Amino acid sequence: MLSVLTRFFVIICVALIAAFVSLSIWGVEIAIAAGIFIISIPLIYAYINLARLRKHILADSLENMSLPSGFWEEVFFRLQRLIRNLKQRIRSIEQQHDHFIEAFQASPNGIVMLDESDQIEWCNSIAERFFGLVFKRDVMQRINFLIRRPEFVQYLQKRIFEEPLLLERMGPNGNLSLMLQAFPFGQKRHLLLVQDVTDLQKADAMRRDFVANVSHEMRTPITVLMGFLETVQTLDLQKDQQDQYFDLMMSQAQRMKSLVEDLLTLANLESNTLPASVSVVKIETLMAMLKNDAEALSQGKHAIDFELSSPMNLLGEEREIHSAFSNLVSNAIRYTPDLGSIKVAWSVNSQGQGEFLVKDSGPGIASEHLPRLTERFYRVDRSRSRDTGGTGLGLAIVKHIANRHQAQLIIESTPGNGSAFMLRFPKDRIATS
Repeated sequence: MLSVLTRFFVIICVALIAAFVSLSIWGVEIAIAAGIFIISIPLIYAYINLARLRKHILADSLENMSLPSGFWEEVFFRLQRLIRNLKQRIRSIEQQHDHFIEAFQASPNGIVMLDESDQIEWCNSIAERFFGLVFKRDVMQRINFLIRRPEFVQYLQKRIFEEPLLLERMGPNGNLSLMLQAFPFGQKRHLLLVQDVTDLQKADAMRRDFVANVSHEMRTPITVLMGFLETVQTLDLQKDQQDQYFDLMMSQAQRMKSLVEDLLTLANLESNTLPASVSVVKIETLMAMLKNDAEALSQGKHAIDFELSSPMNLLGEEREIHSAFSNLVSNAIRYTPDLGSIKVAWSVNSQGQGEFLVKDSGPGIASEHLPRLTERFYRVDRSRSRDTGGTGLGLAIVKHIANRHQAQLIIESTPGNGSAFMLRFPKDRIATS
């Protein structure tokens, strides 16, 4: 401030001196003109600098403006430094904002920010997909006008957000289950977090179905066993009757044993997600074992043809391969009526893929059942499946073994024309020597 006053005082002094000299030489008018001229020089210079300042401010390029000389140099220098610092702070805040937005966008959960009136201030792309929102279109719209589910509207109105809310049949195809919860923050604002729990809901439903199915499957043989045991305990039966009852009890006990073994096998397969080993499985030996088992199970009631079209062996876990092949063969025998035909074949196709085929002349399966055949305990005909002694887990086991060997399970069937089950193994699983 002292420098400004000093300069102003010097200018006034110079102007007075010039006026005094002009007055003594040229008269009053010339003296006044000389004084005004001298005083106007810094004013004109100031106007020029202010004009330059306005131009650069409008162009948002003040920090790039060349500095004038004299008093204005310090003013412009400090102003430029202030602008640079402000812009740096703004850039830093914008970068932080962008990082937060990127983090929210990367979240697997939907995020919606609501103001005190439940208007949408911001939402990420996941929330847009969950609720069919478009942020640019729906910003500052009340969310209950866009999501009109009665339970959701009631959830917002009650303002009790301690517990989450489950919304089912959401999403573009109505196949999502969403768990959402609102969390207060800031000035009466709310952060709405939305999680896709579709898989959890499906897993929970599968768990309930599994428990119900296992309970149902175990109840029948246990009931039969208890009934026969009570009969043997309470009645004085003849030896042949006792033997008959013991045979029936043994059959039911064997059925429970098979069910437990299949459950343990399936549990081990589901817990082991690693690829199967690459030990050499001798196909010729395996086919001979399958043939013996098939003939023993069929007891001459079917025409069974085993065909070995390729000598190439398979790379995998021998115990699992035998279990998968045996399940397919035994299923064909159980579900094919007497005097029916069954073909079991091993071959390597032109792409070098191994193919194990089991084809029967049974009643066939309707197309609506085919996608669900590998589900645990799924049966096309429950009563007939129990008569054949199946546990309902065979194809589920085959599917998991196929996955561990990177194989495909291909099922083709037409009602009245039999069924064909094929395991197609990739070229890498075929032993070349």
